Amino acid sequence: METEINAQYFFNLIIMRTFIAYLSFLCCLLAIACNPDSGNNEMVISPDAFETKLKTETGVQLIDVRTQEEFQAGHLNGALNWDIENGDFQKNMPSLDKNKPVLVYCAVGGRSATSANKLNAAGYTKVYDLKGGIKAWKAAGKPVVQ
Repeated sequence: METEINAQYFFNLIIMRTFIAYLSFLCCLLAIACNPDSGNNEMVISPDAFETKLKTETGVQLIDVRTQEEFQAGHLNGALNWDIENGDFQKNMPSLDKNKPVLVYCAVGGRSATSANKLNAAGYTKVYDLKGGIKAWKAAGKPVVQ
């Protein structure tokens, strides 16, 4: 009887450990699959790295996806204002060159993340999103024009 109980205990222990191992594996797969940055060409980069891209990359396409009012209050030099909220961005996106870098920004990063994801989904190969938006850009002492 005691041998039977020990055998049952070890059998249950093996099943429990196997279950935990499979569950851990599935959780890892889920975490990888749900990562919004997995498998795309979009990169969220710091204001310093963004500025470097602006200065060193050839053919940069700089897009400000904020509203016209926000744009007029201050924007990066050379930026095009394609408001993502009123459809400007979606309307103008096909005019961008898919093989040249596209740098996008907004106020703090939410709208530019949306636009970067749209660009990536449409096949753009070099998409850079300003981490923290123009707010972080200004906080880093970077220039804006009005």
